[in-house]
Parts: sequence; C-alpha cells; structure tokens
Amino acid sequence: MEDPSAAATSPRRLAVLISGEGTNLQALIDAQNTSSLPNTCIVLVLSNRKNARGLIRASTALPPIPTAYLGLQPFLKSNPGKTREDYDVEVARIVLRAKPDAVVCAGWMHIVSEGFLDVLRGTRVLEGEEVLAREIPVINIHPALFGQFDGTHAVERGFEAFQKGEVDELGVMVHRVVKEVDRGEPLIQRRVEVVKGEAIEAYEERLHKVEWEIIVEATRIVLDEVQPPLSSDSSS
Repeated sequence: MEDPSAAATSPRRLAVLISGEGTNLQALIDAQNTSSLPNTCIVLVLSNRKNARGLIRASTALPPIPTAYLGLQPFLKSNPGKTREDYDVEVARIVLRAKPDAVVCAGWMHIVSEGFLDVLRGTRVLEGEEVLAREIPVINIHPALFGQFDGTHAVERGFEAFQKGEVDELGVMVHRVVKEVDRGEPLIQRRVEVVKGEAIEAYEERLHKVEWEIIVEATRIVLDEVQPPLSSDSSS
C-alpha cells in the first residue's frame, strides 16, 4: 500500500509526447521545479519520429530526461497483423511504465485512438501491467481557438481565413484529449494578435510565444488536480 505522506512529498511526474522540434517541450523543461511548475519532474519524453529534435532537448537536459521512440510504420512492419490501434496501445504501455501523473501532447502529430485513452483512463488493463489507481489525464496543445480549426495545418488554415476576412480572431488552446479530434474541454484559450497583410512567419512567432506560456499553465492545472503542490511551493 502506498504511503500517503510519501505521495504528498514526491515530485509530480509528467510524460510528454512529441513529434518534432520540441519548443513546447523546452518550455516545460525550463518550468519544471520553478514557481510556474513546482515539485514537478518530466519522467519521459516519447516521440513517434526518430529524428525529432525534442529527443535531443530531453537527453541533454540537466538532469537528462529518459526518452523513447516508437514510430507507427516501423511498428506495423515489425508486427505483421497489428493495427494502428495496437500501436496506440503500445504507446500507452510505454507511458504507463513511466508512472506519470499526467501526459502532455506537446506537438504530438498523431491522432490517438480510443484504445490509448482507455488504457490511461484505467478502463482497459493491459496484460502484465498494474491496474491504475486513478485516471491519468491527457492534454494537448492546439494552435487554434476551440471549434475553429480542428486537425492538421490549423495555423496555415487560420491565417489564410483571417487574411480573407472569414474570421476576425485567432488563437491557441490547451484542451483535454478525447476521442474527437481537438474537441476536448479547453483548459486555457488565449487569443493571438494577427495583422492584415503580415507574413505568416510574424504571426507564428507571436503564436509560439503564447504556446510556451499556456502549455505550462495548463500542465500545472491538471497536475494540481491530481496532486496539489506542497504548501511552500503553492505560495511561491
């Protein structure tokens, strides 16, 4: 049986899923164990792309963060008869073994299936793995406001729509992950300034700076729900 006092003093454990550059991951690395994200450590960075620079960011952090790689096509090729959902379940298994308190999809360019979510909710128990004592929340950052531009290429689609006058505001959100793509409850939404006639690169630069702020803020929200920080941390 777990010692409740040990749970109260142990760091909140975070797993981060990435696919690329890892700038949102870097924001989380920089924030761990600061007043922005107190009593928190990243225990796993998992990528579905072998050459993702975010893996290097994790392995060269101080202290180094454990990393893992599992690509969909290599998995299917080496496991004949397996499906995309089998891949998602295997990703969930890797995540479970890191024993995180929460999972952040920080530029994870892969739509997770219901099987992945069922494992982390604890409604599906994998053979050889422990039964979860509680659900592990999963959140995702998406570069659009809720219900505006779901799915891929949201930045480009949103920027084009604004320049054409089809929308009058753009932004970014962090939301809870559900089966429906980018339709989970928003934890934080923030509007980002966009200017008629500007280059998309100028908009993207402002957008990324907001992303780096809200991914930390939303991560703290879900971690505080699962395990409030120590009183000395929460007052800082």
